[in-house]
Amino acid sequence: MSYREPAPLSPSVTLTVAPVSDAEHLAFVRARRSVNFAQTPAWGRVKTEWRSESLGWFDGGRLVGAGLVLHRPVPGLSRFTLAYVPWGPDIDWSGDIGAWLDPLAAYLKARGAFAIRLCPPVRTHTWDAVQVKDGVADPGVRRLTRLPDGHVDPAGAGVSRRLRAAGWLPQSPEDGFGAGQPQFTYEVPLVGRSEDDVLKAMNQQWRRNIKKAAKAGVEVTVGAASDLAAFHELYVETAARDGFTPRQLAYFETMFAELSAEDPGRIALYLARHESELVAATILVRVGGHAWYSYGASSTAKREVRGSNACQWAMIRDALAAGCDVYDLRGITPTLDAADPHVGLIRFKVGTGGRAVRYVGEWDLPLRPLVYRAFDLYMRRRRR
Repeated sequence: MSYREPAPLSPSVTLTVAPVSDAEHLAFVRARRSVNFAQTPAWGRVKTEWRSESLGWFDGGRLVGAGLVLHRPVPGLSRFTLAYVPWGPDIDWSGDIGAWLDPLAAYLKARGAFAIRLCPPVRTHTWDAVQVKDGVADPGVRRLTRLPDGHVDPAGAGVSRRLRAAGWLPQSPEDGFGAGQPQFTYEVPLVGRSEDDVLKAMNQQWRRNIKKAAKAGVEVTVGAASDLAAFHELYVETAARDGFTPRQLAYFETMFAELSAEDPGRIALYLARHESELVAATILVRVGGHAWYSYGASSTAKREVRGSNACQWAMIRDALAAGCDVYDLRGITPTLDAADPHVGLIRFKVGTGGRAVRYVGEWDLPLRPLVYRAFDLYMRRRRR
């Protein structure tokens, strides 16, 4: 998600933070070109293991920023919570961020938070598909961050510098994946492009697979909530094959119910069938001009008909038709080492064309240092 210029603040403004209703928060989101789906009121109802609240930043009586905060209690110390702001908040990150984050810290500490964890939607670097592909082919380059070229976004460097100076602690691990949000993602820009433009930018393998799926007679349809059980069965099969822990069906049912209730066009399930047999399924989430490939599943059988590529192409085409600015394939690791098993993920995504993106990552602000240290120790022991 790229930075979006907010409404200007009054000179020498002192911002205040206060709860806002779901309706007020949603109206603010709808007035923006794009806000991450994890910063919508509905997402708080999806994350049932957390307590959620919508907060607003006010310049006098004017709402100028908003954020969804998720609260989780400390094990054994239920009166204290970790206040988590995934991919947010939606504020002006370009200037004095203390004017925004200081009142947030005061508000949350007064209500029992021992720390704040946030993930600013601000990028630091981008690398185009050619640069990434060349890096994978070069045995001397093992990480995205070691590529000799790439665009550096000064906004991200400034945010990281100001957060560190204010006492915030970086949490993003070296491999780019942690307990929270990935620091590295892959996206396909759509602004000013046609279907032919996007297709021509894909590598030969991707174009071949899309054609192969069409020639084999793979049909992609947009499903309904009643199709989630079929998706989940395929998703569990994928998890067993690829070695990850699957989410429960109830999670996806809640996700569809809540996001659809907030906006009928927010979430969609894509089903690829070959000779009436489900061979792949994916979930697309869209807020404003940003579309995300959220979950995917594929059968072990009939891999040759390329149902997954057919689903991806259908989602990209629909994102284009909806006027989206970007199609987001979400997280990657920064490895370019051919011997690393994670490199397959970036190879798959780089085939779409597009670009790899690095964000500033997740940061913690301890509000009660003793409790925070106990929490940090508890989390370190859990990861052993």
